Amino acid sequence: MLSSVLRGRRAAQVNVAIMRTYVRLREILATHKDLARKVEEHDRQISVLFDAVRKLLAPPDPPKKHPIGFVPSED
Repeated sequence: MLSSVLRGRRAAQVNVAIMRTYVRLREILATHKDLARKVEEHDRQISVLFDAVRKLLAPPDPPKKHPIGFVPSED
């Protein structure tokens, strides 16, 4: 994305190379269905991995605090 924001000959060349790579990759995946399935499966696995990492990085829930003192029962 940075190559499309920057101005300059080199940035334009990099942007064109990236677009051509994506087009070529899409063509390869369209012609090789088994490869497309493998890539799709890896995408799912990577998604599961990222979800697990997000859960590990999330701050823990604060512990439940019990009130101090006498609490009458609700009978």
